Amino acid sequence: MRVVHEPADGGERRVLATEVEVADSALTRAKGLMFRRSVPEEFALVMDLGGGLLSRGPARQAVHMLFVPFPIDVVWLVDDEVQKTARLSPWTGIGVGKADRIVEFPAGVADDVAAGDVVRTVEE
Repeated sequence: MRVVHEPADGGERRVLATEVEVADSALTRAKGLMFRRSVPEEFALVMDLGGGLLSRGPARQAVHMLFVPFPIDVVWLVDDEVQKTARLSPWTGIGVGKADRIVEFPAGVADDVAAGDVVRTVEE
């Protein structure tokens, strides 16, 4: 599996990650990247969250950096469209955005990803 970026301005599609881990349970989503010392440059953690229980559409989703000792880039997606991106600092970073999927990358990987772009996972 890969994570690819397709710019909204028609720019060239590029691969953001080739080592993709899917957090597919409540426990793995809650743990996220906590307690890891680092992740490879080609890494992405994908969290499928679904829509909000009581609201229509995606809910606001928070990402915290407690027990994560390295900076990361976070991309909040709704139907693969980027809603927000943020660089979160180690230990103290917090970010919130509407999303049905969140993807976390090593810092710098998502520098040129912007709201309106498409970021999706594809099978190899």
